[in-house]
Amino acid sequence: MATDPMSTTQTSGPVVEPPLVVICGPTASGKTALAVKVAQQCRGEIICADSRTVYRGMDIGTAKPTISEQQGVPHWGLDLVEPGERFTAAQFQRYAQDAVQVIRARGGVPIIAGGTGLYIDAVIYDYEFGVQADERRRRILETMSLEELHNHCYKNNVQLPENIKNKRYVIRAIEQHGVNRKRKASIIDNTLVVGISTETTILRTRIASRIEQMLQHDVVEEAIILGKKYGWDSQAMTGNIYPLVREYTEGRLSLLEFQQKAATLDWRLAKRQLTWFRRNQDIRWLSYNEAEHYLGDVLAPWMSS
Repeated sequence: MATDPMSTTQTSGPVVEPPLVVICGPTASGKTALAVKVAQQCRGEIICADSRTVYRGMDIGTAKPTISEQQGVPHWGLDLVEPGERFTAAQFQRYAQDAVQVIRARGGVPIIAGGTGLYIDAVIYDYEFGVQADERRRRILETMSLEELHNHCYKNNVQLPENIKNKRYVIRAIEQHGVNRKRKASIIDNTLVVGISTETTILRTRIASRIEQMLQHDVVEEAIILGKKYGWDSQAMTGNIYPLVREYTEGRLSLLEFQQKAATLDWRLAKRQLTWFRRNQDIRWLSYNEAEHYLGDVLAPWMSS
């Protein structure tokens, strides 16, 4: 059973070490804004748990925390690899565990914020990875089309990754299906997990609004630069908003169609994220305001004076 950071006793007093705070939820639910606000109040440092923002140069199209949002709050987990490079949940786990140690050692509060459920679970349930891919089987899977891989997943009850158009991610999901990943039965000690609960209509409005903001911040120009540098068919370019930008710049989509399709894709992503998180009984689901008050109470001993 994980230690409740709020619990105290007459003999031992409050927990001395800052808790690991996890803020999760679907895309556009306000995770980043809340994490930044909390971090500013308690000398916190944010570890981004997002399989898209690990890529360098992919800033606008992945909704990476902006320079202003990062101002004054150390951020971890951004710009770790070049687009196209492999980055696994096991790598994220090791990276995040090291970051938590460093943050606590300098008196800060570690805050994991993101929507990639496997990344978060790997840390809070202390997954034991280590199963190596069967190279022969992988070569066979690599000869299959994306549609064939998707059909294989549907027939064999394999949960698709967030970026269902990234062939490498889909292959990895197939490889991991049925693998007995050892994990703790409950979350690691001195950890609390908050999920941002948002009404459907509000979430869809936020998604549409964020796409407009991406356009205002030149996501089209970013995608064109990335497409020239890495190729539009690069695995890293198959997700998010980038394929739609290509269709738009080639005249195959109008601006309105582009916005509508982008909103639909993000909404589907949000639903997949919610499906993952809702299986987790250790998440405390709260509205944005409720989560802010709750975290303020829990982290009161570490709040900056």
